[in-house]
This record gives sequence, structure tokens and C-alpha cells, in this order.
Amino acid sequence: VRTADDIADSTLPPGEKLARLAVMEQALDDPARPEAAGLDAVAVEEARLMLSAFRQDAMQARYQDWAALEDYCARSAVPVGRLLLRLHGQAPGADVDALCTALQILNHIQDLGPDRDTLGRIYLPLSWLGDEQRFFTDSAYRRPILDSALDHVEALLETAAGAPRRMTSRRLALETAVTLGCAWRLLARLRAADPIAGRVALSKADTLAALAAAPFPPDDAAVVRARVGRAGSSFTAGMAVLPRARRRALHAVYAFCRAVDDIADGAMPLEERRRALAGWRQKLAAPDCALSRELAAARLAHDLPLAECEAMIAGMQTDAEPGVRIADAAGLDQYCRRVAGSVGAMAVRIFGAPEAVQFGLDLGRTLQLVNILRDLDEDAARDRLYLPLPGTDPSRPAAELLAGAGVPAVAAALAREAEAGFAAADASLRGMGMPRALLPARIMMWGYRRLLARLIARGFGTPRARPRLSAAEKARMAAWAYGWPMPA
Repeated sequence: VRTADDIADSTLPPGEKLARLAVMEQALDDPARPEAAGLDAVAVEEARLMLSAFRQDAMQARYQDWAALEDYCARSAVPVGRLLLRLHGQAPGADVDALCTALQILNHIQDLGPDRDTLGRIYLPLSWLGDEQRFFTDSAYRRPILDSALDHVEALLETAAGAPRRMTSRRLALETAVTLGCAWRLLARLRAADPIAGRVALSKADTLAALAAAPFPPDDAAVVRARVGRAGSSFTAGMAVLPRARRRALHAVYAFCRAVDDIADGAMPLEERRRALAGWRQKLAAPDCALSRELAAARLAHDLPLAECEAMIAGMQTDAEPGVRIADAAGLDQYCRRVAGSVGAMAVRIFGAPEAVQFGLDLGRTLQLVNILRDLDEDAARDRLYLPLPGTDPSRPAAELLAGAGVPAVAAALAREAEAGFAAADASLRGMGMPRALLPARIMMWGYRRLLARLIARGFGTPRARPRLSAAEKARMAAWAYGWPMPA
């Protein structure tokens, strides 16, 4: 592998590279040659695939789309993993294939600058880069693209998460766990730093930490729990009040919602967003990664309707399209039902209050109204406008529409709807006897009500400073979640 890679990355003319790689491939057919010693027909085909990728490196410097990049990884990295598995008598699997692909793409992102400068190659697809020159010179333009690519890598690592636990070879299991641990750490470093601005690499401490953790590879629940922790939402505090099994299920639902939301908001081409959301529909039918397996377990344990997960994806499909506009109140109701009502309907079942589904649907809508009012300018920057503004020209940019004279009045009316929604939620809770099972919902209500009050006090004209909860308020929510009595 190293020899073939060195040929492809050398300064030799392309024709000479191809000639040397052809000699290597011919050697595979000669059992007397050391390159072919011990290789059976399947192993030879894996080696041929690998050589085809290195021939491509000798001739091709750009990739059009993500599918083309995945095809390259399937021939350059995946065969190496499969050969390693065969050496240990271990069956191949989608988990190790995903790990090899993730490692290859991490390496491509890590080496974006050197690959371009010394080899003239860029592996991130052209459809993602957009303006190639701007990508390499404008860090603000580059960062969202890198983050979306790293989201794809994270999904691959979640698919690979179970690999160490299925290995029959203890040593191979440890090696796989170390490799996974290093991949997770490199992913985190690439999220925190810019590989174009300087070399991003693992430290000795990273490697030692991966070695130390290798005997105890995380299970699916731990992988999902880590994803939830990285999200950093202040409203995850409400989850802490739940018993462990229910908290695990809510983590799965929350992480699923974040995953599809990240796809919809990602800086990837439209067709790629559509493909990724369609992929999640497939994952609902056939779970293939830590997150989809945890979500399937949550659905089974708490009788969560598949239709609610599909509704969330449908809402994200709306967000993924360019120029999102809400035409009228009916359109707003439909959108809120999909992206927030689905969460409320699943959450109350996980809380242990399936009789409160209507409460969950109504509260979900109210919380989404607050989100819309809070994120007006952020959404407009993505050319999205969720305020129903009848009679406006939807072809105009959202930022222009948001500057219209009638917007503050429409937003204020929506804020009054949210206030009425919270009042109705209070009445519903009193009617149900303030069940403890719904304490997480009450904690989230308290935080969102604070945000709504600040939005109303600020007003909806420009400038619109984004309201946030204070550290003290977040601490109060955490205290209630961990058992401190919450006021009625």
C-alpha cells in the first residue's frame, strides 16, 4: 500500500506513475513474486481496487461531488481495511468500511493545503467548494463547508462505532478501538481549528488517551450521549431529571433531531442535503449506526410512532430547500407540527405521560414560535422567513422582506400567540395535576418563557439583539433537573 501510494504521490510524470503501478498489478498474477505470496482471489481483487485508486491519483486532481469522493475512498481506503480483517480471519463489514472512509476523508481535510500546493489535488468536491479560490483565501466562507464535511465524517464514525465489539481477535479489537479513538479526536481538532491556516494533528496526549480507552470502547448509548454533550444546548438540562433509561431514549431523539437539522442547515449542495435526508429515512427502516440504533431502541421501548420521526425529516426537507417562505397561518401550523410537534409527541411518551400527547403537540408549537421570533435575522441570513407575510413577493430576499414596515406587528402577534400557548400549557398541567413525569417539559417552558419575555421587551424592529439565558438561569434549570424543588 505504501509503495503504491508513494508512486502516486511522487513527482514522476503521470505516464511513469501508471507504468510502475502496472508492474505492481502484474506482480499480483505471479505467485512466485513476494507481492502475491499468500493472496487468494478475493485478496487480489481488493489489491486491484486499491491500485485503481492510485492510478486515478496519477491522472485526476478534482472530484465533482461527494459520491465521486466516496467511490475513490471505496477503492483507496476500504480495500486496505478489508485486507487487514482477512489477515486476522475477521469478516468484513460496513462498520470497518465506514471507518476506513472516515479516516481517508479526515486525512484529505487535514491535508487540504499540502495536497493542493505540492500535488495539485483537492479531494473535497468542487460542488462543495463553490468558488475554489475563495475557499482557500476566505476563512469565513470556508468554515461552514468544512463543518458540513466533518458532519459527514461524524456520521461515518457513528456507523463504525460498533466495530471493536464485534472483533473476535482481541488484538484487532484493541487496534480498531485505538483507531476509532484517534479518529474522534482528530475530528474534534478539525472542528476547532482551520487546517488551511496551519497543520492540525493529534498530540501525543490524544494518542495516549485513545490507547488508554481502547479496552473500554463506547457502546451506542455512550456515542449518542457524547453527541448530545457536544451540542451544548442549555435545554438539555431538562433531560437530567429523567431516570437513566428514559434519559437515554430522549438523548436518542434529541441527537436525531440535531443530526437532521445540521443536514438542513449545512453548507453542502442542495442535492447532497436531499440525499442525506433521504438516507435518514433509510436509517429509520434499517438502522446502521449508533444513533439510528439508539433511536430504534427508543421507539421500541416507548412506543414512539415512526410517523413522528418521518414528520421531523419532512420539516427538515422544507428547511433544506432554498428560499424558505411561509405563506400563511396554515403553512406555519404545518411547519410547526412537523419540526416541533413531532418532538413534543415523542418526548411526553418518553417522560412516561403518553396521555399528554396533545399537551406535547401544543407545547412544541409554542416553543417553535419562540424559536422563530428569536432567530429572525439568523434565518434571514439563510434566506428563510417563517413569519407569514401575506401579499409579499416570495422571490425577494428574506432580509429585504424582514425589513418591511409590517414585520414588527406580525412578529408581535406571533409573540402573543406564544404567550397564549404558555398560558394554555399551564392550564393543561394544572388539569393533569402537575404530574412529575412532565417536569422536564416545565423546565423547558420556564427557559423559553424567559426568552419570550426578553423578545417582547426588546421589540421586533431593528436592531434585534439575540436574547440568551444567563448562567444563573441555566444553573437554576440544572438544579431543578437534579432534584431542587421547582416552584409551581
